[in-house]
Amino acid sequence: MNAPMNDAGERAHLVAQALELTRTEGKVVTRADLARATGSSRSKIDRSFPEEDMLFDGVAEAFYQPQIEVMEKVVDSDLPPRRKLYEFIARRYLMLRDDFRRDPAGFRALCEAGSDAAERVRGYVDLADHYLAMIVAEAQGEGALPGLKIDEALSVINQMVLCYTMPDMIALIDQRLSERKLARIVDTIFDGLSGRDGGAAPVAGLRAAD
Repeated sequence: MNAPMNDAGERAHLVAQALELTRTEGKVVTRADLARATGSSRSKIDRSFPEEDMLFDGVAEAFYQPQIEVMEKVVDSDLPPRRKLYEFIARRYLMLRDDFRRDPAGFRALCEAGSDAAERVRGYVDLADHYLAMIVAEAQGEGALPGLKIDEALSVINQMVLCYTMPDMIALIDQRLSERKLARIVDTIFDGLSGRDGGAAPVAGLRAAD
């Protein structure tokens, strides 16, 4: 006979069910949705999630927690900054890519739900930027990315690697992405990104070629 789950185990089980339901329905799942889809009593779900937002927060945490663990592991490693930046991006990219390839429709549904609640998951994006800032500071301590403020370096790097970190982009251009291309982008960042004006900066609008 199976032992009954404790409160934490029951909550985790419901979160896992809500995450799978999100993959199916492509929208933020409510407590009523979860009760209807799983056949659970509403009182049971309300015990685990007294407030509606608590269910969403649990689902978001379940989705992002593996990525957070990867980021923390890389940031705490003794890898050199160049390799650390590559691992920081590549490990999350492979995690997302494999998820997409296992279940393309469900992954796209998660993307849709995430787009509808972008501001509610902003904290996870900010956390990734916090860890990236630590890598940038370490790199600048070794002479890379000269002449750039950390915020500016973050913004430019994020734009350069966006297609490897945004689930929507991975779903859109999966076959065009690769670890080798990402490695070249990271090498380019370390070999050339700086605050120096190399002549491309606009002076009075765009200039068409003669």
